[in-house]
Amino acid sequence: MKRTTLLHGELSGLIARLGHGDLLVIGDAGLPVPRGVTCIDLALTRGMPGVFDVLDAVLAEMVVERAALAQEAAPALQERFCQREIGQVTRLSHEAFKARTAEARAIVRTGEFTPYANICLWSGVAF
Repeated sequence: MKRTTLLHGELSGLIARLGHGDLLVIGDAGLPVPRGVTCIDLALTRGMPGVFDVLDAVLAEMVVERAALAQEAAPALQERFCQREIGQVTRLSHEAFKARTAEARAIVRTGEFTPYANICLWSGVAF
């Protein structure tokens, strides 16, 4: 059994396979998943797991170089994202954000029901 925070095998394996500049998206329960993009569906019930629960577990294993958020997200939500080690943050329109998700290696679907609680994370390097 793993010692580190993230126990979900599929998600942990994906993070281990990410290369520099690869995109991983963590999304709320309503974020559409483009055809051809892998969906790692963690949603259990409304609000479980929350986007920050998943983000914190992912950040325990993933080096993030930069991130993107929807500019329509409430300022308090954007601030909560930016309190974490997510590198330089770009704010995109929600439509532009959804378009970028087509480039993702995977989208992690949470049970989050907060509007615009989505984040794009681009992989960095640990050296």
